[in-house]
Amino acid sequence: MQRLLTHSYSGKVSAVRRVTENQGKKTPGVDQEIWDTPEKKIQAVHALKRRGYQPQPLRRVYIPKSDGKTMRPLGIPTMKDRAQQALYLLALDPVVETTADDNSYGFRQQRSCADAVEQCFNTLSRPNPQWILEGDIKSCFDRISHDWLLAHVPMDRAILQKWLKSGYMEKHVLHETTDGTPQGGIISPALSNCALDGLERLLKEKFPTKKPLSSFGGKFACVNLIRYADDFIITGRTKELLEGEIKPLVEQFLQERGLELSPAKTVITHVEKGFDFLGQNVRKYPNGKLLIKPSKKNIKTFLGGIRKTIRAARGMSAADLIRILNPKIRGWANYHRHVVSTRTFARVDHHIFSSLWQWARRRHPNKNTRWRKQKYFASRRGRDWSFFGEKRDDQGQPIQVWLRPARRTPIQRHVKVKADANPYDPAFETYFEKREATHMQDTFQGTRTLRFLWHEQRGLCTLCNTKITRITGWRLHHCVPRVMGGSQRAENRVLLHPECHDRVHRQRIPVSKPRLPERGVRRA
Repeated sequence: MQRLLTHSYSGKVSAVRRVTENQGKKTPGVDQEIWDTPEKKIQAVHALKRRGYQPQPLRRVYIPKSDGKTMRPLGIPTMKDRAQQALYLLALDPVVETTADDNSYGFRQQRSCADAVEQCFNTLSRPNPQWILEGDIKSCFDRISHDWLLAHVPMDRAILQKWLKSGYMEKHVLHETTDGTPQGGIISPALSNCALDGLERLLKEKFPTKKPLSSFGGKFACVNLIRYADDFIITGRTKELLEGEIKPLVEQFLQERGLELSPAKTVITHVEKGFDFLGQNVRKYPNGKLLIKPSKKNIKTFLGGIRKTIRAARGMSAADLIRILNPKIRGWANYHRHVVSTRTFARVDHHIFSSLWQWARRRHPNKNTRWRKQKYFASRRGRDWSFFGEKRDDQGQPIQVWLRPARRTPIQRHVKVKADANPYDPAFETYFEKREATHMQDTFQGTRTLRFLWHEQRGLCTLCNTKITRITGWRLHHCVPRVMGGSQRAENRVLLHPECHDRVHRQRIPVSKPRLPERGVRRA
């Protein structure tokens, strides 16, 4: 089946489409080539062949890590190598999904950080377990054993070996790769999941979830694994269990794969002391209630970015500043809206207000407080100090744009995905369709135009008539271009897939509002 898929024409078209329509479509490899025209794309489809294929070295670039001090190495493959990886990932991903650990949530379809955090709540809200092993794998992507991957990953080993041994170029010097998978390759997340899957099954075999153990006086060991990519936690009934049995077992498991735990970052913590996981702080308080809140480190990083943006906007208008800040605030608040965040949102709004007030003072040093307040702050929705700016609409009339406070984001409990749900299993097709529809409605919450258009089009792209989801993404398109007098109103806008939107502009395809059939059954 894998061979049929990797040699099929439709599989090759899907692979080329993926690498030419994602966010990295304009990032070249060492050959400085991108596929930005229909002619190049169709040539690329016919060029995807196994016979004679030899990958080129990766282009090494560095990006800052979350701490802002150290740099993370990335390996950028060429477009052809990316397309080959995407093609073989089509065949590998169903196998990885079927054999994956139930509580693995990173780099998997239809799973997210919110699912991992919700599983933390479901596990730790009970009286037991009380102790947590916070695991941190040292340079996970860079140290995975090539021999282990070649022996255990269920795919074409000749192709996999070529990718693993392709090397990388840095400052015009070719370097060999003896271990690890490149951070930047399309297939690398699936390979890392292959290496780390199996740990949960190993723990369940030795410490069954529903079987009391005599070594604990007939009590349950309460061992649970929750993993997101290379970050994981393991719960246990006692500290001695985690130190004496669980940790050596994990170290042996990782050693077989060429990996090891970071001694400085791998710690054992009591749940009442709390720990940080995926940007959240998980802690059980003295009253016995488990609360998950945004971590202090995450809040500090977010506010640091907001202050940096505001400081850099000294010569910018209030409307332009709001246009930059609103997506940042909305995205951060949406990530934390599934946990206990109400007070955190209020505190973040206060810090943002203080930064904006300093911005107004620097912008108008000779004006008094009342003038600055009337210029940039007004009462809106019961809040007296709401930041706003003015811009012109299509008719040249002044309109006000408002900063979206984080506290406007409603707190909503996340419904965790079923542990055994597989997006490739037809039995779960209806289940995932309902989840996707619910998630899309939540995604468009607070954006009236997007929500209206999505419902009006019944979740379908106007051009290709297929589903618009969080995975496919979307673009807003003006039926009558604004340069030709088209308005910004919903009557002149439709939702399209990003690739359909590019095609409309490239081929100048006219798009009109969809005429959808009436709901219900017409009676005779």
